[in-house]
Amino acid sequence: MADKKGLHRKNKHKNGYNFKLLKEKYPKIEEFVTEKFEKETIDFSDPIAVKEFNKALLVAHYNIKHWNFSDDNLCPPIPGRVDYIHHLADLVADEENVKVLDIGTGASCIYPLLGIAEYDWNFVATDIDLDSLDYAQDIIDDNGFTDKVELRQQFKEEHILEGIIEADDAFTVTMCNPPFYKSAEEARGANRRKSRNLGNNAVRNFAGNSNELWYIGGEKAFLHTYLYESSKFPKVSKWFTSLVSKKENVESLQNSGKKLGVKEFKVIPMHQGNKVTRIVCWRF
Repeated sequence: MADKKGLHRKNKHKNGYNFKLLKEKYPKIEEFVTEKFEKETIDFSDPIAVKEFNKALLVAHYNIKHWNFSDDNLCPPIPGRVDYIHHLADLVADEENVKVLDIGTGASCIYPLLGIAEYDWNFVATDIDLDSLDYAQDIIDDNGFTDKVELRQQFKEEHILEGIIEADDAFTVTMCNPPFYKSAEEARGANRRKSRNLGNNAVRNFAGNSNELWYIGGEKAFLHTYLYESSKFPKVSKWFTSLVSKKENVESLQNSGKKLGVKEFKVIPMHQGNKVTRIVCWRF
């Protein structure tokens, strides 16, 4: 459960950041710390500073000491990512030996790292990009999580679950952070707008390779493919879930779910500052 218009009550970052602790646990962050309105912060328009800041959070709060991947890949913000994990923990609170399928884990492998650190869950994590999986495997190995995470490559970009699910798979919950955009052009336009809003023209502020940022048809098409393919494997996971950035996609997904035999559909709101998103959850 989240605080009203805030992060989940179990989120270690819900009351801000302890820069004294961050500098103690990850001294490299000190060179990026500045003062604004008499408070310590970093320049969130600087992609290098943002990446080092998130590394500091992982070391200080989750004991994850190795997190290296290309600057061309997305650098996920830890507070929002761990919020998804905490909400899933509420959803599966009565389950034991939780096993999670993470769709599109990316080079950062962030959800498995946080799920292991906070709840000792086991993961199967998928991605379509082999370079991203190589980075993810190095991160898993370097942090001693080889027995906790299995990586699988999706070879067909039109599929999400098909080609990934194996005969003996049984998951407690499936999670996904889908691409937002319909095309590379739309993603680049959003990148430029965000850069301008932060007063910075750096192209890499919001890095990400193609499969991380866009999917033909955008978020709506991705979600409907995911929903349809989940109906073909209804018993492989007790819950199917996804982040949904656009509110209008929720009703469309719910209506399609009824036609496909979804028995229960939940929407969990998430808040981080002024940003509002939600997790949609369904089961058959």
